Amino acid sequence: MKKVIKYVIIDILRNKIMLAYTAFLLVLSFSIFSLEDNSAKGLLGLLNIILIIVPLVSIVFSTIYVYNSAEFIELLVSQPLKRKTIWMSLFTGLATSMVLAFLVGAGIPILIYQADVTGVMMIVIGVLLSVIFVAIAMLAAVKTRDKAKGIGIAILLWLYFSLLFDGFVLFLVFQFSDYPIEKLMVAVSMFNPLDLARIMILLKMDISALMGYTGAVFKDFFGTGTGLLLSFSVLVCWTIIPIWLSIRKFKTKDL
Repeated sequence: MKKVIKYVIIDILRNKIMLAYTAFLLVLSFSIFSLEDNSAKGLLGLLNIILIIVPLVSIVFSTIYVYNSAEFIELLVSQPLKRKTIWMSLFTGLATSMVLAFLVGAGIPILIYQADVTGVMMIVIGVLLSVIFVAIAMLAAVKTRDKAKGIGIAILLWLYFSLLFDGFVLFLVFQFSDYPIEKLMVAVSMFNPLDLARIMILLKMDISALMGYTGAVFKDFFGTGTGLLLSFSVLVCWTIIPIWLSIRKFKTKDL
């Protein structure tokens, strides 16, 4: 398993797209912090980039990599190795590579300009989102043999989490505006890791007052130690459940 993980990590870190992704994050992060006179504003600007770019690159790159590694996976399957071990090794290698790219590209600038609790939380959130969308990508890739269809599913999932889900939430808010649904919104936000990550960072930056009464409800829940622990637990579940489902599918898949 260690040899497979090492091979995957080395192979990905040599990839020009991964190097470009790391350099892009690094340049963008330093640029945002340099343009803002207040590092807190720079962190807020970087948050929007992290919530869009990191999930997109993680899910698309991972999906393409799994399809391009089809022959390598078939070779491993022909060896006396359990399919679960093969799939987990591939996932670990991909997730580690994406996390390293994020830490170098965005983690270093954040620690230089905003080395406090909020900055550390931003890094942790970015790491979790990288791993989550690698897991979702592997689930999308194992569901279909067609590469184009698999990549299309991955992009649609990213669009859903980043854009369509928010539209659905706004629709609910407008439809049930006469009812006290703020507490329901807390539960609904857990069905989207991007929304959950955004809320956690915004509350940590203490700008929940700009969110009105809903922000107060979010702060009462997510601002507590129990709420924060539950939020991180939900994000971990967003990693465990997709990879568990993909392992189940891969075990019975006809290669």
